[in-house]
Amino acid sequence: MSRLSSRRSFLGHAAAGFSTLALPALARAQPVTEPPPKAAQIPGQVEHPVTEPAAIEVNARPIPAFEPRDRSRVRFGSLEYRSGLVLTSPYRGFGGLSGIRFLDAKGERFVAISDQGAWFTGRIRYEGRAMAGLDDVEAAPMLGADGRPITDKRLWYDTESIALDGSLVYVGLERVNQLMRFDFAKGFTRARGEVLPLPPAARKLPYNKGLEALVVVPKGQPLAGTLIALSERGLDADGNLIAFLVGGPSPGQFSVRRTEKFDISDAVILPSGELLILERKFSWFTGVNIRIRSIPLKAIAPGALVDGPALFNADLGHEIDNMEGIDAHVTSEGDTVLTLVSDDNFSLLQRTLLLQFTLVE
Repeated sequence: MSRLSSRRSFLGHAAAGFSTLALPALARAQPVTEPPPKAAQIPGQVEHPVTEPAAIEVNARPIPAFEPRDRSRVRFGSLEYRSGLVLTSPYRGFGGLSGIRFLDAKGERFVAISDQGAWFTGRIRYEGRAMAGLDDVEAAPMLGADGRPITDKRLWYDTESIALDGSLVYVGLERVNQLMRFDFAKGFTRARGEVLPLPPAARKLPYNKGLEALVVVPKGQPLAGTLIALSERGLDADGNLIAFLVGGPSPGQFSVRRTEKFDISDAVILPSGELLILERKFSWFTGVNIRIRSIPLKAIAPGALVDGPALFNADLGHEIDNMEGIDAHVTSEGDTVLTLVSDDNFSLLQRTLLLQFTLVE
């Protein structure tokens, strides 16, 4: 068996099991269309808590090619591969990364969230245009209004989505369908969060299929000042994905056309006025597939059904895992760079990947 075939076989089994080493048999019994199970499946359980701020070590191994079977290939749909890293850490609480946002225009300083109620901040180190490692990484617990970690509350750990609006940071909690806001001007990751109201329909999203992506529409764009909240797999009467416009000039609900059984993982707004949606699907037969769709912001309005073309598709023949986060920045050369991060579910069978692509078209 070739090295590539061996790798694909291993990844296929990994996709089929993902967190099987960490989960009881009952939690592993899922339909074939279900996405990979999360490590913390027992209600209220936090298996890898971050209880206090800590500087941590994160090691990085470069990924020289996005497609191992053709290392010379760099173009994938509308994206061009720039670089990638496999991240590991001796710190037990590192992993489960579900979202990432850059804190500067250069694509260096970042804040990421884990699905265990934790912040991870740091800086990406570059060598030329390629990522070389992470520096100054710190872990910290998300704090509630009482100053205690939000994970002290039952089920308040599945933090899956993040959006920035200046110093304000919005975080969506999937299992309890809650929205929190933190002001990083008041202590950075030590800031206390407050719960914000959501539309009643958002509070009724399916358990573990709730708020998966948040973006704040910037000034100068249609719907400026609106928080767009997209569900992972909350479906409307026609089987399309439910999303919400929170605040802003036209609050309400809209839908994203669901095709090929893809679910939403994250989203980002480009300066061009495009909403890029990162999607994934999983089956026991094909493993993990991901794609990125582009939807014009001007098409989004209360009651609308929006759709857009796929700019990028990848499967287990590529260097992917359970990709859950996406952000974008523009380099000094004018390149629009997309950064993707994966959630390893704290499983020995999965990896924490950080990937970067240039948007070519």
